[in-house]
Amino acid sequence: MAIHKGNDGTVRVGSNVIAHITSYTLDEAADTVEKTALGDSSKSFMVTLTSFSGSVDVFFDDDDTAQNALTIGAEVTLEFLPEGTSSGEARFTGTAIVTGLSLNTDPNSLVQQSITFQGSGGLTKTTV
Repeated sequence: MAIHKGNDGTVRVGSNVIAHITSYTLDEAADTVEKTALGDSSKSFMVTLTSFSGSVDVFFDDDDTAQNALTIGAEVTLEFLPEGTSSGEARFTGTAIVTGLSLNTDPNSLVQQSITFQGSGGLTKTTV
C-alpha cells in the first residue's frame, strides 16, 4: 500500500475536474439491525443499507464548469481520486445530490466555498 500526500487527490463532476480544491471529505456509513436471538450470550448485528456523503471545499471560481454544476438540488456524478489520476490508483464514484453551498469571504483571503452532498445510491470503488 502506497502512502500519498493530501495534495495528490482530485474530484470530478462528470468528466470535469473541480478547480481550486482546498480539501474534501468522503464519508461512508452502514446501517445495522440487531439480530440477537433468545438464548444468545451477546448481541449480534447485520448490515442493512449503506450510504455516503461529504463536502468539497474550494476557492470560488465562477468560470469553473464543475463548480457551476454544483448547485443546490443538482444530482451529479462525483468521482473522487484521493491518490491522483495515475493508472492503478483508487477511484470512488457515485451519484450525489448537492445539499448545501456556503460562501466565505474575508478581506485577507480568497473567496472560499464549501459544497455538501448526500449520496443517492451506492458508492463504487475501482481503480483508474
